[in-house]
Amino acid sequence: MRTVNVQITVPEGMSTYLNNADFEQTFERNAMLLYPFIRNLTISHGRAAEILGVHKTDLIEFYDSIGIPYLNQSEEDLMADLATLDRVMEDQK
Repeated sequence: MRTVNVQITVPEGMSTYLNNADFEQTFERNAMLLYPFIRNLTISHGRAAEILGVHKTDLIEFYDSIGIPYLNQSEEDLMADLATLDRVMEDQK
């Protein structure tokens, strides 16, 4: 995976933690930096995983381990989808 240096502005107290990061910490930081773009649908989980150089399932498992679900469908949307599925299944009989 190719990397580039990007300058970002962070609170002074963060610099200690960012400068001494190992591979796992670097992955976690970068995954968290990408998450807002996944959430607002700018990129997919798959694209974020490609950028990070990991498998999509590994990225999904990381987010899940910190409480960020892969599926974020509301109960109302789920119920609508189930009703649609019921209609389709009924039409196929």
